[in-house]
Amino acid sequence: MNEPKVAVVGCGYWGKNLVRNFERAGALAQVCELTPQGQKTARELAPNAEIVTDLDAVLGGDVDGVVFATPAETHYTLARQALLAGKDVFVEKPLALDHADAEDLVKLATEKGRMLMVGHVLEYHPAVRKIVGLAREGQLGKIQYVYSNRLNLGKVRTEENILWSFAPHDVAIILRLVGEMPLQVTAVGGNYITANIADATVSTMLFGSGARAHIYVSWLHPFKEQRLVVTGSERMATYDDVSKELMLHEKWVQQSDAGPVSVKGEGTRIEFDGDEPLFEECKAFLDAIRTRRAALTDGVSGLRTLKVLQAMQRSLMTSGEPVTLHRMF
Repeated sequence: MNEPKVAVVGCGYWGKNLVRNFERAGALAQVCELTPQGQKTARELAPNAEIVTDLDAVLGGDVDGVVFATPAETHYTLARQALLAGKDVFVEKPLALDHADAEDLVKLATEKGRMLMVGHVLEYHPAVRKIVGLAREGQLGKIQYVYSNRLNLGKVRTEENILWSFAPHDVAIILRLVGEMPLQVTAVGGNYITANIADATVSTMLFGSGARAHIYVSWLHPFKEQRLVVTGSERMATYDDVSKELMLHEKWVQQSDAGPVSVKGEGTRIEFDGDEPLFEECKAFLDAIRTRRAALTDGVSGLRTLKVLQAMQRSLMTSGEPVTLHRMF
């Protein structure tokens, strides 16, 4: 086939980044945007792309794929329209707001022979890919514990809580690392700015393998912290996205008369290569269109993440009551 061409629907806060990267990849044919400011931004970023205001102009056109960077509550309806129109679809996270809707999209994509991909951009981060590779190679031993902190001051949302805004990335990464769905999750949080909109949450995940994970996300933190720690039976891997430092630590515990004693070393810095994660994600969508092979963050991956998020949301609404996934779905 010829090189794939795509349309990006939405050129706002995040959509403009997708416009920029698909333009950089030489694949952007159209931008669908309603607001004058968004249209102005699109013209500046992609002067050769057609700017349209009607989704029908996209779905009835000859683009191969449609990329949706629209409010989360529109994802299901718009993605479904695009799949029915015979387009491959890339939808920003979350795939939908309800797992039944997400399952419908995955089923429809399969029936229509279309590619369905979800925007879990941090799965394309070169440092995260490196850690996943180390885990797959057995370098860390058996995964025992994972924690992920994603903290900052702002941007405060009023239409979705911090769990749905920040944590999808962390959930997706942890599921990839552990390689299984959790048996049980919990979540607690607090609403301090807008009623019923959590500004900070702490979530936990328990897996059948015995591994555990926790996720702490907040937009009311005085400084930026994005840190991933993966503890295995043999080694530990840590990544600090602020300092851009990826480290591999030997897990060394000595037995003494007083009991086990940990011996701390400096660890080894691991270099990693790679382009901007979003550019890698955009290329993955184009590759999926071209090769007809599912992307790393395909619809099934997005569905798994959504199921965990919904279970966490249920626990959050009940002040941290544990939710067992097999009972929920």
